[in-house]
Amino acid sequence: MSGFGAAGELPGWGPDGPSGRGEIFFPEEAHAAAPADFLQELPSYRSVLRRRAGPGGGQDPQGSVGPRAGEARGPQPEGAELAARPLREHALSIAEKRRLRDYQQADIKYLSGWNQWKRTSSKSWKKVLKDIKESLSYLQLWRHDIHSIEGKFGTGIQSYFSFLRFLVLLNFLIFILMFGFVTLPTVISKYGIFNSSFAKISPKSTDSVCTVYTPSGNKGLVYFFTYLKDLLTGTGFLETTSLFYGYYTIDAALLSIVRYNFPLAYLLTTFAYLALSLVWIIKRSVSGFKQSLVHDEDQFQSYCNKVFAGWDFCITDLNAARLKHRSLQYELQTDLEEERIKRKIADRTVKEKLRIYSLRIFLNIIVLAVLSGCFYSIYRATVFSQEKSNNSNDADLQTNLLVQYLPSIVITLANFIAPQIFSILIRFEDYSPAFEIKLTLLRCVFVRLANIGVLLFSLWSQIHCANDSCKACGYNYELYPCWESAVGQEMYKLLIFDFMIILAVTLFMDFPRMLLVTHCSWKPVQWCGLQEFGISDNVLEIIYGQTICWIGTFFSPLLPAIATIKYFIIFYVKKISLIHTRKPPGRPIRASSSNFFFLVVLLIGLVLAFIPLGISIAHIPSSKACGPFRNFNTSWAVVPDTILGFPTGLQKVLNGIASEAFAVPFFMVVCLIMFYFIALAGAHKRVVEQLREQLVMESRDKLFLIRKITEAQKCT
Repeated sequence: MSGFGAAGELPGWGPDGPSGRGEIFFPEEAHAAAPADFLQELPSYRSVLRRRAGPGGGQDPQGSVGPRAGEARGPQPEGAELAARPLREHALSIAEKRRLRDYQQADIKYLSGWNQWKRTSSKSWKKVLKDIKESLSYLQLWRHDIHSIEGKFGTGIQSYFSFLRFLVLLNFLIFILMFGFVTLPTVISKYGIFNSSFAKISPKSTDSVCTVYTPSGNKGLVYFFTYLKDLLTGTGFLETTSLFYGYYTIDAALLSIVRYNFPLAYLLTTFAYLALSLVWIIKRSVSGFKQSLVHDEDQFQSYCNKVFAGWDFCITDLNAARLKHRSLQYELQTDLEEERIKRKIADRTVKEKLRIYSLRIFLNIIVLAVLSGCFYSIYRATVFSQEKSNNSNDADLQTNLLVQYLPSIVITLANFIAPQIFSILIRFEDYSPAFEIKLTLLRCVFVRLANIGVLLFSLWSQIHCANDSCKACGYNYELYPCWESAVGQEMYKLLIFDFMIILAVTLFMDFPRMLLVTHCSWKPVQWCGLQEFGISDNVLEIIYGQTICWIGTFFSPLLPAIATIKYFIIFYVKKISLIHTRKPPGRPIRASSSNFFFLVVLLIGLVLAFIPLGISIAHIPSSKACGPFRNFNTSWAVVPDTILGFPTGLQKVLNGIASEAFAVPFFMVVCLIMFYFIALAGAHKRVVEQLREQLVMESRDKLFLIRKITEAQKCT
């Protein structure tokens, strides 16, 4: 056979496998070695000469270009390992891959039975996992809808809908946790299902006035308005259901012969959903951070990946091909737009820089004024609501209702108005699209989360008072006999009001504006046009709602179910609004960096949710009239009480872990591990930089050789 050796081997392949370089050579490539003088003219060799003063640079590079190049590439895999690698991992032509495949199939015959079975089973297992992964991808929620949005409007808007899908799945899992470990055992034990029962222990050494709790349930003839009010505010018939904390008043559920410690399960489930959220967000953030690093490291590499490797050749459907084409088009537009802005920033004169910096300072002063106004309005509304609610009577029910829920209304209005002002101001600050989203998100996150903080601080100041009315129970039992349910009702109202505002904006602002722009030819109306689909505003809406859900789940265990339904409906509302009533952003937005930043902001919301939950669990005395922690001073007190029931040896171990003697060495070990990984990351970064330089040198060598060949052809 042509091109094969006497033993029928592939060119460049010996009896033990491929050559040390891991490449396939053809016979004509080894006819003669290149002259040393010619190799010394290569750009890579000259680069080695310039860096002779570095580590290892004292050696004479004469005649050692080949070995140095091999050493620069690092350790190559052995022949057997190279032959065992999948064909798709080899940078070879189709003909060479076919030859390599034939060699791999022939090489199997010389392996032992165990190695043959191991290699065959490994390939089969990988194929099965790949098929399962592809099959599960078709079951992914909103898969077709999100792909369609990506093709029509770009990856920036697609990242918002993918982020919304992530929150739907996250809230559904949190609901499964709370329902399975909190709500279901309570319902089973209270109704005696599966021969179960419950234990209810009366609080000890507690004043009788602290145990009085009469929920404001509806009695007698009830008007429809009352039901509607209860549904919107969480009072009335909803207050006595499993939606709120006050419903769970059992101390233990007796399931057959198993005693279920309900207070401990309630607290551990709270920690579990917070830990689940933290781990899942970090996991998604790491993958987004890798993509952001790859993109930010080398812009030219991003262009090459999209132009030469961006197309999916497995696409056979015409509509799918069009969607993929539009997606690549939007990605390239985003790259070009960012390059244009970078060039514009680089070409600014001193006068232009002074003008833009002065304008940014002025606009940031306006932003601070807006934030101050929001905080002061919420503070005044909360103080007014607390004062009037305590002094009002039931004569004017509607007015009293408006006064009670005035803080929620003011917070909702502030969350709606402030982002609109920020989105208008950001247009004049002349930032890149990616940084524009980040800055707007930071401003809106600050105002939204600070609004929640102001509300909770106002509630806690009323609950944990310092006057005589709080001495008997440790909290204001007259105003809040079950303060956990009261906080849960506030979180419930914020979630419902936020959902109502989103629907109201779409129905009563976006649709009328679309009808005016479509059917009215008046110039001012056409000048206004359709409103853009602001990614930062929409992301802040769902992050704000998710932060409320994280805080409120402890006080309202079924709140994640409401959040899941809310986000499920919002997906279709936003999709209809995007297609029919709004237009995509004027400047394309990159999905990789924006999606990573969305998760970072969501992580900030989760970390901030730890603060009020930690204060409620560890600092504020638990209600003595409702809830599973009636017999404990605080919710956290159930943990040491449970530890006291463990064997003596286990108690000593747990107390030792909680002591300073264990904490200080553990902290030092963690610091050492962290420093090790930081040093390892730095070493990996230097290796990546060296490999990137080698790729550049190889391209220059190829250009140099092409020029030499061209000159030689011209001479002949």
